[in-house]
Amino acid sequence: MKPTQKPNRPFFSSGPCSKRPGWSLASLENALVGRSHRAKDSKARIQEVIDRSKAILGIPDDYVCGLVPASDTGAVEMALWSLLGARGVDMLAWESFGAGWVTDVVKQLKLEKVNTLTADYGQLPDFSKVDFSNDVVFTWNGTTSGVKVPNGDWISSDREGLTICDATSAAFAMDLAWDKLDVVTWSWQKVMGGEAAHGMIALSPRAIERIESYTPSWPLPKIFRLAKGGKLIKGIFEGATINTVSMLCVEDAVDGLRWAENFGGLPELIKRSQANLKAVENWVAKSDWIEFLAADPSQRSSTSICLKFADSWYGALSTEDQTRFAKSLISKIEEEGVAYDFGSYRDAPLGIRIWGGATVETSDIEAFLPWLDWARNEAKNEL
Repeated sequence: MKPTQKPNRPFFSSGPCSKRPGWSLASLENALVGRSHRAKDSKARIQEVIDRSKAILGIPDDYVCGLVPASDTGAVEMALWSLLGARGVDMLAWESFGAGWVTDVVKQLKLEKVNTLTADYGQLPDFSKVDFSNDVVFTWNGTTSGVKVPNGDWISSDREGLTICDATSAAFAMDLAWDKLDVVTWSWQKVMGGEAAHGMIALSPRAIERIESYTPSWPLPKIFRLAKGGKLIKGIFEGATINTVSMLCVEDAVDGLRWAENFGGLPELIKRSQANLKAVENWVAKSDWIEFLAADPSQRSSTSICLKFADSWYGALSTEDQTRFAKSLISKIEEEGVAYDFGSYRDAPLGIRIWGGATVETSDIEAFLPWLDWARNEAKNEL
């Protein structure tokens, strides 16, 4: 039967993600609009984002953290273009964004000593084959595959190279092994539900040493430069951004961080995200038509929760009918105003991707799931 209860907030996009509970435009009324981002007050507000981020995430005191252009993508590209080339590099990829970093390193930077370790959607590469005498680039959580690394145990403590971690859909929802990570990037638009366009980057002392001792052989655009005259540009990590930032976005980021602090910080953020995953796991366990893209429970993301249609019935459909079914199911729910933007990523297997980050209420996911059963039956009957 058609459900009657709908989520209070129908926002399940994996980016930009749902705003924090209780958010409204009034949350931005103290934004320093019309002010220079170089002004004392504006720099202090940017520094507040940096300081609160470091505190909540538990970033070590000897790491630096800064605000950079172009969201997480810009932050990752900054790391790749500024740091790679000093030694060989191992590129790990098991979904589209990780594969994109491989493309950049192989086809754009054209590095010669590249070892690529890949896995299909739903799986992880064989970490035992990683060479830690090289630099290592990987995503902590595969946003488009719903597969995360369970922990940092596989990362060598006495590594020679740097570890560069794209943590955009993991930061603020998962425990990051900071002692194993030299470069970590993320964006405001994921777990904290902030506005897009700006990224964050954290650097370990080892990464800083690389920046100050190595100069890439290729030209570096201004927005990728982390060093000047052989020294780290400290201003980037002290509120002096490379380019003009949106003070509205900065205010929104501050609002989200204050919200997180008020109810318990990182442990509570993780708990909220885990509760969302548990709600989906309970539903999938009772279903005969849907299953996790990540078969190993220890590797399942609690933020980008990716599901696929069960082969037991779906696999018998033609490719055309599979596509028709997936589109019909999604459109029926969106037409009802129940949930938006929950289809699988364009490069991933057809299915469902439910954002389960900390800004999403578990009660809303629980209200959403019965609608998926209803829409499945409706779409199946149309085939």
